Parts: sequence; structure tokens; C-alpha cells
Amino acid sequence: MTTLRKFTAKPPAVPMSTTWYLTDLGEAKGKQELFTRQSPQRLKALREHAVIESAVSSNRIEGVEIDASRVRAVVLGRLTLRDRNEEEVRGYRDALKLIHESGQRLAVSEKTIRRFHRLSRGQMWDAGQYKKKDMDIIETSPDGRSRVRFKSVVAKRTPAAMADLIALWHDAVEGQRLHPLLALAAFNLDFLCIHPFRDGNGRVSRLLLLLQCYHLGFEVGRYISLERLIEQNKPRYYETLEQSSQGWHDGTHDPWPYTNYLLYILKTAYNEFEDRAGQTKAPRGEKSALVARAIQRTTGDFSIADLQRECPGVSVDMIRHMLKRLKKRGEVACLGRGRNALWRRTSP
Repeated sequence: MTTLRKFTAKPPAVPMSTTWYLTDLGEAKGKQELFTRQSPQRLKALREHAVIESAVSSNRIEGVEIDASRVRAVVLGRLTLRDRNEEEVRGYRDALKLIHESGQRLAVSEKTIRRFHRLSRGQMWDAGQYKKKDMDIIETSPDGRSRVRFKSVVAKRTPAAMADLIALWHDAVEGQRLHPLLALAAFNLDFLCIHPFRDGNGRVSRLLLLLQCYHLGFEVGRYISLERLIEQNKPRYYETLEQSSQGWHDGTHDPWPYTNYLLYILKTAYNEFEDRAGQTKAPRGEKSALVARAIQRTTGDFSIADLQRECPGVSVDMIRHMLKRLKKRGEVACLGRGRNALWRRTSP
């Protein structure tokens, strides 16, 4: 909670690199709506694939793996489970299902956080319970040597720290005194430093990341697995987490390495989403309808380039063809010549 408290007490001086990420993600959020509006039904395969990747990757980051030949059946089917690893993978699937189906109604609260832990930890004896003993975060090297990477909040202070963190989150988002994505990254860092559970903190942090993204309107995690991208960039995940956790207890830490890491993950997810959605063949007539809706939304003169930005995945030839049809019907007028000519709606 020291990061969120630090950010909300005094607006932070945001590094230029972070500002670039925030700008890019704001633009990506706008395109997200266009992609999902142009063809909701064709995104079903992306959603299904993301659930499988998320359940497997988030557990694999923590060393929990299952037989590759059983992954699809464990995640999407009703296969009888063989062991605890499969229980945890399916439990994570259940938590994802809860977020995907009820995310907007699911509050960021201790009840929700404990529920995520209970689901993702299968039948473990302390599932859904805060740690009872003090826990150090230990890093073990390939040669077997280990070291204390971070001393988390002591057990007796964990409930109060979690209550404080959640209150600071709601204050930051509702008070709009801080860019919401900075609040999200700060919350995620603080949660991992508190380390409220004996085990499974990383998985719960990623579920919370997905839920909070939904609350802020960044829904790319529905179609692209954030967990898979984190796994693919796992060394950087641990590196930036260690960099940003040093001095966390007394508030002298540098939150920007980890903040930029999470923003990078989100940006990468949006880039991949645009690529995948753009490669998916649209149903007949759908692209024309998308261009027509974009024109209807215009409030002044517009260019073909404006329509290209509003209609990702639609070719310039398709846009020109649609404008020609609408011009012939008297619904739009061309105000000039050439590729930079402006257009205007002539009918409401």
C-alpha cells in the first residue's frame, strides 16, 4: 500500500517512457471498442484460446504444470482430474470464468481476493486464508542456492495492510486524482509486496490485474492472455519486481520499473489483439456496415484517413467503395479532390 499511498498523497512525476505507454494504451482502448463492435461472434475462438493460455501460463509461472495432452480437456471440459496440479489449473479457469462473466459486478474487496485464492488453490487446506506465519520471498538459483529476495509484511499486520490497500485503490479510482493505469500498477506491486497468502500470491495478483483492467475499460485480457505474455517475459517480471520492491516498506522504493513492465504487457496484448482480430475473416457485409457506422458517428468533415483510424482492419479500397455508394445515394458529399479530400454527411 506504500506505492498507492505515495502516488495519491502527491501526484508523481511520471517518467517520459511511462507517459508514452499511457498514451499508446489510451489509443488502444479506443480501437478495442471498434474491433469488438465490428464482429463479436468471430472473437469466440480468441476468447477460448485466451482462457486456456491464461490458466496454464499463470500456474506454470509458479511451477504448476500438467500433461500437455490433457490441457484442453482440463480447462474447457469436465474431465476427471488426476492430481492437485490439475485441480489448480481448473480452479484458475473457474476464477477466470467468474471475471469474464461477472467482472463489472465483482468488487475489488477482501471477499473477492480471498475467493480468487480459494478457487486458484484447489483443495489446499489454507485456500482463501491469509498467511498465519511470517513469510520471506525466497529465490532459488539453478545451482540450488537460495536467498531472501524480499521480506513481506508480517502475518499479524497482513489483514490491516490488505484493508488499507483496498481502501486506497477505491479512493484513487473514485477520486480520479491519479491516472487509473498508474493506480492499477501501484496496487499490483503493493499486493505482491504484502504477500498476503502463504502461497498463490502471484496467481491472485494476475487475476486481480485482469479484474481491475475490466473495471477500467481495458478488456484486452478477454481475447489475449496477459498471463501468457507475463510468462514469456518472466525474467523481466522478476527483475522489475525486485527493482521496485527495494525500500518498499519505508516508501523509498522506485515503482517505475515494475509499472512500466505491466504497461508494456498491456500494450503488447493490444498489439497482438489488433493483429489477430485483423487477420480474422469478417462475415460478408460486415466491413461495409462498420464503415457506415463510423460515418454516422462523425460530427463534422472527415477524410478517408479518419475512417481508416475508426475502422481498423478495413482496407482503403473498401472505404472508398463505401463512400462512392453513399455519395451516389446522396448521403455524403466530397468537398475536394485527391486522397486528402474531405467528406461530409448530407443526411442525418
